[in-house]
Amino acid sequence: MRIRQFLAAVLLLLLPFFYLQEVQAAKVLNVLITNPESSFDPALASDIGTMSINENLFEPMLRYDYLARPVRLQPNTLSAMPEVSADGLTYTFRLQKGIRFTMDAAFAGKERELTAEDYAYSLRRLYDPVLKSPWLFLLEGKLQGDERLLAAVRQQPDAAYQIAIPGIEVVDRYTLKLRLKQPDPGFLLTLATPATAAVAREVVEMYGSQAGNHPVGTGPFKLGSWKRSFRIELVASPSYRRPVFVTETAKDEDARHVQLSLKGKTYPLVDVVNVLVLEEQQARVLAFLNRELDILEQVPPPLSEMVLQNGQLKPQLAQQGIRLFWFTPLQTYYVWMNMDDPVIGGYTREKIALRRAIALSYDADSDIRLIEKGLAIPAQTPLPPNVLGYDPQWKSPVRHHLAMANALLDRYGYRRGQDGYRSLPDGSPLELVMHSLANATGKLREEVWRRHMETIGVRIRFISDKHGEILKAARLGKVQMTEANWVGDFPDGENFYQLLYGPNAGKANYSRFNLPEFNQLFEQSRRLADGPERKKLYSRMAYLMHAYNPWVLRTHPLSADLVQPRVQNYLRHPVEFTNWRYLDIQNPAGSR
Repeated sequence: MRIRQFLAAVLLLLLPFFYLQEVQAAKVLNVLITNPESSFDPALASDIGTMSINENLFEPMLRYDYLARPVRLQPNTLSAMPEVSADGLTYTFRLQKGIRFTMDAAFAGKERELTAEDYAYSLRRLYDPVLKSPWLFLLEGKLQGDERLLAAVRQQPDAAYQIAIPGIEVVDRYTLKLRLKQPDPGFLLTLATPATAAVAREVVEMYGSQAGNHPVGTGPFKLGSWKRSFRIELVASPSYRRPVFVTETAKDEDARHVQLSLKGKTYPLVDVVNVLVLEEQQARVLAFLNRELDILEQVPPPLSEMVLQNGQLKPQLAQQGIRLFWFTPLQTYYVWMNMDDPVIGGYTREKIALRRAIALSYDADSDIRLIEKGLAIPAQTPLPPNVLGYDPQWKSPVRHHLAMANALLDRYGYRRGQDGYRSLPDGSPLELVMHSLANATGKLREEVWRRHMETIGVRIRFISDKHGEILKAARLGKVQMTEANWVGDFPDGENFYQLLYGPNAGKANYSRFNLPEFNQLFEQSRRLADGPERKKLYSRMAYLMHAYNPWVLRTHPLSADLVQPRVQNYLRHPVEFTNWRYLDIQNPAGSR
């Protein structure tokens, strides 16, 4: 009896040790996003950080092969790639059976299977005027009958879910048909974006306007603990089907190594993804160097000398096993100006002259040399390298030229006062207002633009705010101008030029540029596959953008990505924001 009591006592003492060992053995991946999250609702989120989270919680019907270069789509929740009719108008999608949403109170304790109706509902949500989804451009004008849907929702928002149209047809529990008005060679690319992922109607109806705070999807992770704007924990979902990794034959050495490592494995491979919100650039670099982060993508250029030396990883970091990967994102940095603003907007010659002078004052070469530390190239058009439609020979007609900028302002009546600052042609004061990020990066960029405006005698005032708040104000037309960047949702020129398409004003088109000729060219271009004819249209669209200057094009970044030695299977994808489901951790119980 005493022996049994002694053994029981010893076991009780050892239980915390066993538990600690189990906790230590959990595979935790530590990553970051650079701006506070917005809404975990696929129909609403448009910032990179939140979409990075959403693509791990929710699932579109298609996704990209992790290793294929050039990029290639593969089935995600589908049993096979969709069937396309001979005329290119009808797409038939057949879902896998047995895919389940994560458990939630909205399902009243029952398992909830993913169905074709969920995708039909999720696509219809993009038309809901109450949501004001920035992703409506993915479908608007493309689906058969959606003009009736658009007309009906102007009278009754619920019509988005009630009006039957041939463009969206649920054939049976696992089959969905989408019908287009005309062939669209890039249509399937839009169905691999987080915005077209499936949400459950019960969840949206239960949580209403707070649905974005209660994400329930079918993805590899579910939301764990969450401290807003500070830390987001994603936990491997027990409901996830854990598919076996599938890819085509990898072409380069890094990809072949990853392919061999992932062969025959199911994912996700980590138990937890710990996402830190780190807005300050220095905090990101220090967190990585202190091993609080496993990955640092896009090393902040102003701090690149902390980790790079002559374009290489510093020797002391290489000796620790840290790896450097170079990557060219599908990303464009620019400044947009509100074409509806009474000071800077409009299509008259004096308004065009003001915007043109601002564009001519911008010195991309010095910006890249002094601020970006060489980790960027000047943008000539909205299209970055590696996007379908990109033309490396096309050069912008608007380049840094202070004499021309000042001459333009003089000619169109923007006269200098005794203090050296200009007035509007009617004699009233001229002051620009630029929104900027409320962090160290934002302050740095403010100084850049203050110097540019000083060279042409224009006063400028800055309003600092959080990224999400600037986006909200921009959608309402309350931002005069701000710096922005766009990362391609899919690798096609359409995704960038739609940012200037008039009907997208107040959605993805924050500048509210609305030029009939540009709109017509855009509509023609999206009916064409990539090739000389479409590139010719893109060339004309680029000229029109530079002629009216709703944007000041800045740069395309060159990304230096750092990875800790314990991370396995890392490869940056050109389109998808994250690769967290494919990553593995060596020695998870070891010290950090």
